[in-house]
Amino acid sequence: MTVKSGSHSIGPENGRVTFNTYVGGMGSKLGHDLVIEATRWRGTVNLDAGNPAATRIDATIDARSWNIIQAQGGVKPLSGGDRDEIAKNSDKTLNTGKFPEITFTSTGVQGAAPNLKLQGNLTISGQSQPVTLDVRVQDGPSETKFTATGRIAQTAFGVKPYSKLGALKVKDEIDVQIEVTLPA
Repeated sequence: MTVKSGSHSIGPENGRVTFNTYVGGMGSKLGHDLVIEATRWRGTVNLDAGNPAATRIDATIDARSWNIIQAQGGVKPLSGGDRDEIAKNSDKTLNTGKFPEITFTSTGVQGAAPNLKLQGNLTISGQSQPVTLDVRVQDGPSETKFTATGRIAQTAFGVKPYSKLGALKVKDEIDVQIEVTLPA
């Protein structure tokens, strides 16, 4: 890893956080699989390039800052009204009035670049659960890109996946991807 050791601020200026949701149920042909981006988030990476296990990460996402960047499937394209309904239901599903933030605090890093495992505690809707993310490290001449991926179950955090009339349902599991670029 050629990334510079020390404390690094992370957020939309040098990274991206996306979630993939998938539809299921009898009415799945009506719904859309979505790629949703968090537009407001921040964090700190205290990185030890010589000893990745000593690296610590804290991040906070504004749970109301969703932007749908891609919609696949469905009988018709996603409309503005559909987007508004999804935003309203996301706020209700995640109880953002009471829990406006999603947080992650790392508890450990294992492995060696380019493949690491990042363990931490993820808190959604006031409930914390341990998670493990697979991290891929790509060194460049002036920067290092970190891509973390994982799958979480909404119900593990007390979140009931969205359902419309019991026929159209959002599947419990969501794929998470975090990309961060730090200076070399």
